[in-house]
Amino acid sequence: MAHSSSDHERNRSQSPQAHLYNPYQDLNLQIQTLYQLPTSPEFLFTEESLRQRRSWGENLTFYTGSAYLGASIGGASVGFFSALKSFEPTDTLKLKVNRILNYSGHSGRVWGNRIGIVGLIYAVMESGVVAVTDRDDVWTSVAAGLGTGAVCRAARGVRSAAVAGALGGLAAGTVVAGKQLLKRYAMI
Repeated sequence: MAHSSSDHERNRSQSPQAHLYNPYQDLNLQIQTLYQLPTSPEFLFTEESLRQRRSWGENLTFYTGSAYLGASIGGASVGFFSALKSFEPTDTLKLKVNRILNYSGHSGRVWGNRIGIVGLIYAVMESGVVAVTDRDDVWTSVAAGLGTGAVCRAARGVRSAAVAGALGGLAAGTVVAGKQLLKRYAMI
């Protein structure tokens, strides 16, 4: 049932003390105090704050996911350019778009899966080396790179595994050293 304007006026005239409730009337906070957030991470337990590195699960997720994402983007771009090269003069626009999507999707999936597995093996190796040696430094990453290269090429023989292990250790050492140089000189 709708209220008429005369009912509303009658209720207002009967109780002049009545007013609408404002939930913010007693809140006398300045706007700066609402947005002063802590800059350091907040931890539930003190043991978490003493730990200076990611857990093995976080490592596994980070290395596998970033390797898959980076390789998928790289593979999709390679697929894009190979699709551009395979165009025929009689192709319609719809066929060209379809060819680009097919080539990019196929190459992105293949590269992402292959390099994602390498990231997975590296994460397992690094977590294993940290668990055994109980330290996390450049040499830990080099050892994990050595192990990853050796495991990835172990099916092709001992010599191939040794070469791939050396290249993996060199690559991991270069990445970690470059990261430390960036932290020192780029102020990131």
